[in-house]
This record gives sequence, structure tokens and C-alpha cells, in this order.
Amino acid sequence: MTPLINILVVDDVPQNLIAIEALLARPGIALLKAASGAEALELLLVHEVALALVDVQMPHMDGFELAELIRGSERTRSIPLIFLTAASREPSYSFRGYEAGAVDFLYKPIDAKALVSKVDVFVELYQQRKQMSQQLEELRRALHLNEMFTAVLGHDLRTPLSVVMNGAMLLPMMTDHPKVAVTAQRIQSSAKRMASMVDQLLDLARIRTGDMRLQTAPHDLEQLCRAIADEFTLPERPSRVQVECGGDPVAPVDAGILAQALSNLLGNALQHGEADQPVQVRVDGRATERVAIVIVNRGTIAAERLAHIFEPFQHRDGSRKSGQGLGLGLYTASTFVRAHGGELALTSDHGITTLTVTLPRTAPPALQGRPA
Repeated sequence: MTPLINILVVDDVPQNLIAIEALLARPGIALLKAASGAEALELLLVHEVALALVDVQMPHMDGFELAELIRGSERTRSIPLIFLTAASREPSYSFRGYEAGAVDFLYKPIDAKALVSKVDVFVELYQQRKQMSQQLEELRRALHLNEMFTAVLGHDLRTPLSVVMNGAMLLPMMTDHPKVAVTAQRIQSSAKRMASMVDQLLDLARIRTGDMRLQTAPHDLEQLCRAIADEFTLPERPSRVQVECGGDPVAPVDAGILAQALSNLLGNALQHGEADQPVQVRVDGRATERVAIVIVNRGTIAAERLAHIFEPFQHRDGSRKSGQGLGLGLYTASTFVRAHGGELALTSDHGITTLTVTLPRTAPPALQGRPA
């Protein structure tokens, strides 16, 4: 059953309460009647109200004083108030009413059609607000369920994926057949790509659920960048990544989380930059208040993509090709950098794409001392 919509009517004259009840009575509407401001406040403690019709001239507590008390409570301040009054239409009088929180004035004798029309409008607004609130709560629950599903899925995929990777490493040791070695290499390559996608899904889940926690400590960002560059270097090929440093490269960071961000950025530069051109990584520690990490590669990003480059799922328009990631790398990197109190900027022009990570020398107050 649909719950009743409550309308509060406050008037110290019983006949007025009876008349308004007769005028507004209909299925789905419940009239709560109060003969004083004190009775009205008692009813508001128990019931949720869509609209309050308040007489101004009442003993002990007039309508203006009652309105101020209603507006002073977090639970009732959003209730629309319509004042009913037999007083003159002086501007100063109306001004005091609107200042107390009234949405309208009706002067006695009350125009029945005007009252019914106004009540209908506020009842409809109340119904729409409740419906939107219910839809929002349902959407919030659905999003939470989706985030939990993503986190559990990503976590549970790690175990069978590690078995696949270990098995691919062992296959060439079991036979000298050349096709087995080629097949094992393909399995390893695909498994590593899948592991990267799983990591991105877990990163996204941590961001969305607010479970990301940083533990900052001073770290040498040049060494961190060189370690990440080594991960992208194949033994049989010269490295495409060139790391340079100037000034003091030490800054307070969570090395694990920042390494994930830099790995995403460097991997993106290697994947989308020109294959025969190097990727430059410059650690600039010459400033006293910040350290900058600049990643430069050959290649240009289309202007229409730049405005949305840090949004998640960049391939959601169907342009994602086989072998590409999920389109979460730049989004998670940007989030991780901002969590450190830093900034991530990207420019692409004249065949050069530049990513700049700027990190403060001091950790933001919200991160200092935060547990991992």
C-alpha cells in the first residue's frame, strides 16, 4: 500500500481546522491537526510532513515563531510553509513571513480553489521528491553491489591467473619443441595483459569504494622511475626509456601506489607513442616546494580526446581494439596523483605528447600519519 501523505494544519480556531479538513480530505492524504504551536511541534517529532498550513495569529506562540522553530531543525527545515492570516496585506508583514520561511501567504477568508490548487502542487512536488530519493537509493545500492562484484571478481581472478602464468613459464623446460616455446610465450604475454586488467579493475574498485589508503614516506623518485623503466625493458632489446634527473628527487609518497600510477603512464607512452622513438622521463627536483616527473613521447593525441583523456573507460565508444587495456590507466593514475596532493597534466601538439606529474614536497595534512 502507498503510504499516506501528511499535511499539517495549525490553527487555534477549531472551526477553521474542520473547514480545512473538509476542503482537503481525499484518498491518500492525511490531515494532522494542531490547535497550537506546541501541538504542531509534537506532531512534527513523530510524522513526516509534505506541507504545513500555519495560522499566523495564535496565542502563546504565533505562526512566525513556530516557523522559526521548524526552520531551526535539520529534520523539518525543508517543509514548505503556507501562512494563513486575516491581517492586512502590509508589505512589512509579508516580508516578516517570508523571512521566517514561508513559501506563500493566503489571506482569510480563504479562497477554496486557490488553497486546493496550491496544496496539490506541493503534494505533487513531495511525491516527486520521494520518488527521486527512492530511485537515488536504489541506484546507490546497485553501484555498491557493482563495485563489490568488481572487487571480488578481480581478487578471485588472481589465483587461476597466477597458475596460468606459472604453467607457461614451466612449459619450455619440459620439452625442446620450438612450437611449445612459442605457445608458452604467447600464453605468458596474454596472461600478463590480463593481470594488468585485473589490477586496473581492483584499482577502480578501491577508488570507488574509498578503500584506498596511503602511507607516505620520503622516497627517491629518480630511483622509483628507473625501477619502473627496467620493468618495461626486454633483455634482448635496448631500452626505449631514457631517465634523467636534476635537483633533489626526494618527496613524501606512497611508493607502491605512486609506482602503479607511473607504470600506467609510462606503459601508455610506450604503447601509444611511435614504436621506434624513445620515451624520455625527466625528474625535476630543482623547485623547493615540489618535484615534477615529465614523460615525453613522440605522437599526437587528437584534440577531441584531450578534454576527456582522464575519464575512465576511454574505449567505451566501441573503438577498443583487441589487446588494448580497459581504458582505466590514465584515470587511475590521475586519481592516485591527486590523492598525494599532486597534479597530472597532459599536452599533445606538434607530434609531441607530454605528461607532467607534479608532487608536493610535503604530504597533505589529510595523508600525514594515515595508516596503510
